[in-house]
Amino acid sequence: MKTRNGSGGAILLLLAGCSDDGVGGSSGSIEQTSTSDTTATTTTNPATSDTPTTDTPTSTTGTTSTSSTSSTTTGEETSTTTSAVTDTSTSAPGVCGDGEVDDGEECDDGNGEDGDDCTNACTAAKCGDGVPQPGEECDDGNGEDGDDCTNACTAAKCGDGIVGPGEACDDGNADDTDACTSACAAVTCGDGLPQEGEECDDGNAVDTDACLSTCKKASCGDGKVQAGIEECDDGNAIDPDLCTNACKLPKCGDSIVQAGEACDDGNAIDTDACLPNCEEASCGDGKVQAGVEACDDGNVVGNDGCSATCTVEANVCASNPKWMPVNCSTPKWVWSSDSALATTLAAANAQKLLWAGCSHAPADSTCSLDGTGWVSTQVFTMSGCNASWYHLGGEYTGACGGHDGDQVRRLVLGPNDCYDY
Repeated sequence: MKTRNGSGGAILLLLAGCSDDGVGGSSGSIEQTSTSDTTATTTTNPATSDTPTTDTPTSTTGTTSTSSTSSTTTGEETSTTTSAVTDTSTSAPGVCGDGEVDDGEECDDGNGEDGDDCTNACTAAKCGDGVPQPGEECDDGNGEDGDDCTNACTAAKCGDGIVGPGEACDDGNADDTDACTSACAAVTCGDGLPQEGEECDDGNAVDTDACLSTCKKASCGDGKVQAGIEECDDGNAIDPDLCTNACKLPKCGDSIVQAGEACDDGNAIDTDACLPNCEEASCGDGKVQAGVEACDDGNVVGNDGCSATCTVEANVCASNPKWMPVNCSTPKWVWSSDSALATTLAAANAQKLLWAGCSHAPADSTCSLDGTGWVSTQVFTMSGCNASWYHLGGEYTGACGGHDGDQVRRLVLGPNDCYDY
């Protein structure tokens, strides 16, 4: 009889027989054991001995234990066989990718897809494994934060707080007033972003606007001429040079005595010690210096009403041989030689522009309107009547016309008004 235990069990073959001679028979047994890894065979031959004989060739992978017992009796035939097999063999180790999670594997989805939750190395997907997964912008697996892919598996970008390729800095904020701009550039003068230590920053290299290329506010004395505001800027604190400390070009009247000026009091008053032309006042300059001069006729000649020391002379005309008293009156033959500056008797007299006589006068041009005053001893010929002379006569006042060539004399109204001519 053959019996199979599973796919690899034991086969027990029992053989029994008897002899014709009635003399004992023989009985024997053959036991064959087969496993996937082990084959064992035990044979017992009939004998007179009741001691079993066991022949066990064994080839084992894993652990296999086999035992066999056989007993034989002569006479009445009896045969007994016992067989036991133990199989502790193990299957081959698992393979990553077979879909079964084996020892040493974190996962095994068996799909050959590296970009899902389980990598082809049967490890759970995670940032830093070098395999970009869903939710990761990148994964270079190198642990280096300063390249194109951060250790957080995000693409490097300005503002992530990590200094990446092409960035001078990255402080992770959008504050443009600190040491690193929001463009990940180190702050510098001229970047258009005013920083601590900079008075201004207009982002250009123009030195003639309100902010210099040194990030300083433009000011007088910085050596840069600010367009539309400064006339000059020589960068020094010297006033009497070609540019004042107010960044103005020097000129008479700026209160700064420059080269070529005797004085500069910054005003246009001509009766003080410094004239408007920046010359010191003096006798003979034609300007009566208040509190200093009694008169100033613009010369330093005496006997003309104002002495050479700018004092008033008494009875000047009487002692001056160039003048003689008026000896007659005329109703109209008195003139001003400047119709623009002097159109009255007083103005013409004060400016020494007063004249008497003409060819139509009844006397030799020695008359005045009221018969008083002094006339010059010298006779002159009128010229430019139509252009500039003005008629001051009592009967007629107005423009002169047709009197060029007439004989006239200088006229003054007071005894001290006479002057040199």
